[in-house]
Amino acid sequence: MAAGTDLDKIEAGRTVLRNDDQPHDILKGDMDNVPENFSEIQEMKQGLHTRHVSMIALCGAIGTGLFLASGRTLAKSGPLGALLAYLIVGIAGCCVTLDVGEMGALVPLSGGIVRYSEIFVEPALSFANGWNLVLKGLIVIPAEITATAVLMKFWLDISSAAWITLFGGLTIITSSLLVRVYGELEFVFGLLKILLILVIDIMAIVITSGGGPDGQVIGFKYWGSPGPFVQYLGVQGSLGQFLGFWSACSTVIFAYSGIETISLTAAETRNPRVAIPRAAKRVFWRVLIFYVITIFMVGMIVPSDNPQLLGKKTTASSPFVIAATLAGIGGIPHFINAIVITSAWSSGNSMMLHYTRYLYGMAKKGHAPRLFTRLNRFRVPWINTLFFGSFIGLAYMSTSAGAATIFTWLQDLASVAITINWIVILITYLRFYYGCKAQGINRHEELPYASPFQPYFSWAALTFFSLLLLTGGFSTFMTDNWDTHTFVSSYVNIPIIIIIYTGYKVLGSSKIIPLAEIPIRPFIQVYRSEPLIEEKPKTGFQKLNILWS
Repeated sequence: MAAGTDLDKIEAGRTVLRNDDQPHDILKGDMDNVPENFSEIQEMKQGLHTRHVSMIALCGAIGTGLFLASGRTLAKSGPLGALLAYLIVGIAGCCVTLDVGEMGALVPLSGGIVRYSEIFVEPALSFANGWNLVLKGLIVIPAEITATAVLMKFWLDISSAAWITLFGGLTIITSSLLVRVYGELEFVFGLLKILLILVIDIMAIVITSGGGPDGQVIGFKYWGSPGPFVQYLGVQGSLGQFLGFWSACSTVIFAYSGIETISLTAAETRNPRVAIPRAAKRVFWRVLIFYVITIFMVGMIVPSDNPQLLGKKTTASSPFVIAATLAGIGGIPHFINAIVITSAWSSGNSMMLHYTRYLYGMAKKGHAPRLFTRLNRFRVPWINTLFFGSFIGLAYMSTSAGAATIFTWLQDLASVAITINWIVILITYLRFYYGCKAQGINRHEELPYASPFQPYFSWAALTFFSLLLLTGGFSTFMTDNWDTHTFVSSYVNIPIIIIIYTGYKVLGSSKIIPLAEIPIRPFIQVYRSEPLIEEKPKTGFQKLNILWS
């Protein structure tokens, strides 16, 4: 095929099918060359299109981490520190997404990285990171449901338990439906998130230009006072400013969680060879537009020393609400609360899809009970949905003040699990990259898609995230600032995953696959034997939908 970045060219001599929304068998060709893993593609319903795949990844990432937690990032690092944190973590995170896009286009199996790490590295790594992700899912899904319940109390002072029951039940129901229905729901919620971000950015431009009710021109006023950076923990000079930025990077990772999930539903995606890499590239640009520009605008209209930024995680602590209040704009808090509620629930809904597929992928290879491979009549792993749904009960802990502290601690553990997962993705991709090189495979000519700037991009991202993982709890080692909670939540995941990895490696006799023996050629043979689906050309307004399709 032509260069990996040109997805629309058709290789001469290959069969071409029209994309008429009919299910298709992507395994036509020499079945003797098909690895056993590909049997599951015929088991699961291929109901997702490119717009679903990219929007599901976007929905999983854009949630309370951007709309609420961004205020804490601003208070911790200042407007320029927050901008740099979101920009650098976003670029490194997009490297992870592009790496997944390259591997997922060639190996379109459900389970994402838990499958790729076994195929391209070794089973022990897949087993350890798989359970790392499952444990993370058991925490973050209830966390988003809890956030939804808290936000509802902005309007109605009803017990959080009632809202947790309602939204938790809806999450279980929608995740058990036909994947196409689920995809359409997430697509609509994604559009609402995009609408909110566009409204916020326009509002910020109006406010900073003096178009608010108070008529005050702000410009870069808050970059001058209190300043572009914050002196973190009272440390003066450039060191304190850098520490604020570095601490913000660890926080920002949670806001980006989910952008790497584009290939999780590969077996349920139509024409995954094209859909997955296209979604990966679009996620990259959407991250730059929706995150970086928005954080830049927020830093212009909200001072980093505003005490409300460090308030409770409610709508009142949202930097967007604070900006509207400071400018004297009424009604905005209610609008933002409505969209943030849908964002929080949508994010939890998207995560339910992600982690049920992780568990399905693990069970297919014997890393979890075979029970989790069962599908309902919609070809959805319904037992996995019930398993994660049962842990939504953890959200009820937030109704108790003492238990809420424990639940916050569990959320901090999830942030570390995200970093570990991204590191595993980068390690797996580098093994895949050097495996191609050792076997004389030209990635740009023989693969459906080849990510750019490799292997330098991946090495840089791997170094960055490894440093963040090792220094995530640096504040506890500073003078008179020891905090057991921060130390444990920053580092306890590391020995746990090492123990799981080592235990499986010893008991399961797992060995790292030599580069020359990594099974890349068989997947290329499957890819070349498939009929290529020609997508319908876009016409009229369809050409303008780059942001939402």
